[in-house]
Amino acid sequence: MDLEYGPRYEEFRRQVRAFLDEYKEERPSGSYFEVPRVELAQWLSLLIERGYWARTIPKEYGGFGAEPDLLETVIMDEEFHRQQVSRGLNAQGPSMLVPTLLAHGTEEQKKRWIGSTLRGETIWCQGYSEPGAGSDLASLQTSAREDGDDFLISGQKIWTSTADIAEMMFVLVRTEPDAEQHAGISYILLPMDAPGVDVQPLETMSGEIGENSFNQVFFDDVRVSQANVVGVRGEGWKIANTTLKHERSSLSSNAEGTFLRLVRLMGSERNRGVSVMASPVYRDRLMKLQARMLTMKYHAMRMLTCHLKGESPGVAGLIVKLQNCQLSYDMALLGIDVMGELGVLYEHTKYERERGFWQAQAFFALGLIIGGGTAQIQKNIISERGLGLPREPRPAKA
Repeated sequence: MDLEYGPRYEEFRRQVRAFLDEYKEERPSGSYFEVPRVELAQWLSLLIERGYWARTIPKEYGGFGAEPDLLETVIMDEEFHRQQVSRGLNAQGPSMLVPTLLAHGTEEQKKRWIGSTLRGETIWCQGYSEPGAGSDLASLQTSAREDGDDFLISGQKIWTSTADIAEMMFVLVRTEPDAEQHAGISYILLPMDAPGVDVQPLETMSGEIGENSFNQVFFDDVRVSQANVVGVRGEGWKIANTTLKHERSSLSSNAEGTFLRLVRLMGSERNRGVSVMASPVYRDRLMKLQARMLTMKYHAMRMLTCHLKGESPGVAGLIVKLQNCQLSYDMALLGIDVMGELGVLYEHTKYERERGFWQAQAFFALGLIIGGGTAQIQKNIISERGLGLPREPRPAKA
């Protein structure tokens, strides 16, 4: 078996390394929540221009316009991870909405929103969950009534990440009240500055409140043009599932980058003058995590191959979110253990490591085991749709 990439791909790797050597210091110094929007847009525009971000998005919609190539994707990810540089913007707009618009949007919607989203000029939030509709999303109650060419939307969404900074929301709304539960839902693009939108922050288990965390959003007769419906009115459930597929993939990304960061931490932390990496107990835990990380990395390549061939991955596509979210959490726990008593420090105290990355990552990864479809729901989907097992019994009605 020949595992060499070959001269063409090694030349491509050399080009990626040369770009990073020249420009990596120009990357934004913080998350996209923290840096000025102009600085973020300049960096992302540079990545698009060179083809390292939005590589296969058509040029007419603001991307680079290259043909899909599995090995080029792998090489770019490997080199950017090694240099600790983010290859683009892992946010709800680029990772979830853009592929949905490419599949279902009108030409006007694609040209208006995809480019600005890829450049970080338009930040999006997702309006799916409601207080009474989380895992059972089809029972959502947020509704719209017609008023000429517009909808007037009323209702509530919850657990809405980044709603406090977003310019736009892609939201599920019941537009056909007499239709069956999974029918009658429309997928709508909603401006967050429209009159009647009220965003209220929620405190998380890590103590965060606001600051680009979770929010609840209330709608009181919010006026939105019917031209903002993506796809066919009343068929939003099908479109929502396109978004959910990409959401599960985005929630499981960057396992390799986190693993390399963990290796660096174990190499720098010392216990009584001895590197933590010298401990056989910690090294054994690290190697087990490496095996899981590599398994999921190559599984992701399998998924990408299916996508490029237009094939359905079947049951293989159902395990990605479940496995990777647990892997991210387990890596964060090892990072905290490696720091010993310093692992409990938080909120930028004197001896804190990496500005509290590992503590924040542990909370965040634990939340992702619930978010985007809980682990229990994922296991039900795998057993029922993938393995053909009987459906879970439903409680008897009173």
